[in-house]
Amino acid sequence: MAFVVLFSTMSFTINMHYCGGTLVETAIFHKAKGCGMEMDKPSSEGCSITKKNCCNDEQLVIAGQDELQLTVDMMSLEQQVFLTSFVYTYISLFDSLDKNLNYYQEYKPPLVTRQIYKIVETYLI
Repeated sequence: MAFVVLFSTMSFTINMHYCGGTLVETAIFHKAKGCGMEMDKPSSEGCSITKKNCCNDEQLVIAGQDELQLTVDMMSLEQQVFLTSFVYTYISLFDSLDKNLNYYQEYKPPLVTRQIYKIVETYLI
């Protein structure tokens, strides 16, 4: 629930730099550096011919929520008790899986009264 509140209230910007119509660089939380081909702005003195700049910057702003409504009354007391008991019992189901129990630790195998390898042997005469 904390992650939902955190990410729904977080705002961020995505800066994109296009050069000649193709995306060159994308930056989150800071300005995109660019491709280095940006043209200087011409001076206003005298008559000059300027070319159109091939680079442009775009900024995408994703705004989060400004107001949160904290309501605890969305569930009744019986529903809250049921939910907490369900979560507690569900989590406690998996507690015993972590233990590595060896049930045969105290088991001793029976003594062999015959030597089985001698019984199975065959001899050619």
